[in-house]
Amino acid sequence: MLLHGIFPPISTPFYPDGNVYHKKLEHNVERYCKTPVAGLVLLGSTGEAVFLSDEERRAVLKTARGAAAANKVLIAGTGMESAIETLRLTEYAAGLGYDVAMVRTPHYFRKQMLPTNMLAFYRFVADRSPLPVIIYNFPQATGYDIPAKLVTELAEHPNLIGIKESSGDVDKVGHMVEGTRHVKRSATVSETFEAIPTRLLEGAAEGNGQSSELVTLGAPGASSEGSVERYRSARTSSPPEVGRMRTRQKEVGFQVLVGAAHKFEASLEAGAVGGILAFADAAPTACYEIYAAWKEGDGELARLKQARIAKVAERIVGELGIAALKYAMDLNGYFGGTVRLPLLPITADVKSEIEQRMSDIRN
Repeated sequence: MLLHGIFPPISTPFYPDGNVYHKKLEHNVERYCKTPVAGLVLLGSTGEAVFLSDEERRAVLKTARGAAAANKVLIAGTGMESAIETLRLTEYAAGLGYDVAMVRTPHYFRKQMLPTNMLAFYRFVADRSPLPVIIYNFPQATGYDIPAKLVTELAEHPNLIGIKESSGDVDKVGHMVEGTRHVKRSATVSETFEAIPTRLLEGAAEGNGQSSELVTLGAPGASSEGSVERYRSARTSSPPEVGRMRTRQKEVGFQVLVGAAHKFEASLEAGAVGGILAFADAAPTACYEIYAAWKEGDGELARLKQARIAKVAERIVGELGIAALKYAMDLNGYFGGTVRLPLLPITADVKSEIEQRMSDIRN
């Protein structure tokens, strides 16, 4: 699965009484799907997943899946403290049609989370997961920072396709990119090299009514005649397509995504392929502009776009937290609303500060 671009780890809306506000969740998902983000992450840290019951987590996944556009990659945060509970939620997400499972590092028994424990945990999950898995490292919240060397070792597993690295350590990003450069993987993408969600592939294949194998244009290791797509089907010799969708293979390797919006451009320069950025909940287009400029090779513009949001993102996300981010979302037409205890609402003074900081970031 191609994981290049911007993925907002969307928040969970609540009624004032604390219940999940599913209509507002639908509203936010539909609106994000009209922006240039590559996909959405559900049940991440910004989604206050640790405050939800198992029933609520499943309901959030179901609601978001129903509201999401077919062309957006859906990542489900399924990490729990035990491997078996992680698998149960991952299997549920797979049944709904999610594309990827994001599994945070277990941390409650922190002193016992040695490399052997982490290797066993992630390999156990990846061996059995019906979805490809990305590691989720968020030491500011968990108190555990998975070493780059351990990530390099885990990257050898064929079902561990990437990591969300939220430490903000750009040097570590570079080490992980270099350490996993030898990992060769490919993803099915569109003719224009955009991600194709699994559910879209499966739906188109069913509509095509054919049993087929795709060997596509520009596939890694293709011969000099790779400009001609090869396609085998029990019923036709047509060019390779899924339904009416022509596809390619793109080499992606082990994909490193980051979570620190204020260091996004530097992380891309270090080899990251995208970001799961909490600040994108309030300003998805502003975050995308950094990625788009970098992708086009315009480093100066990417740095300018980064400078525009760096201090704002660091203050709102890194220092003030989810309640402040939800208020920034309210200012930009998304529904942020309240947080759950033990998180507290922000004061009037903090609201005024956020209004000032977000005054020229309206998207």
